[in-house]
Amino acid sequence: MQVFKVQGMSCGHCVRAITQAVQARDQAAEVQVDLAAGEVRVASRLAEEQVLEAIREEGYQAEAA
Repeated sequence: MQVFKVQGMSCGHCVRAITQAVQARDQAAEVQVDLAAGEVRVASRLAEEQVLEAIREEGYQAEAA
């Protein structure tokens, strides 16, 4: 499982946006968003950079944790 620090997440819309962005690239991806910790955990066949790109395209600042 890959872990990312993501800034700017604050609500259910953020959770949906990030989840859908990652799953658009890998439908089988499992995405867990922890708003309080500012973390996103992803189990996917995608490379780390591909996940980061998907999150950043939604307007969030993200980096590998």
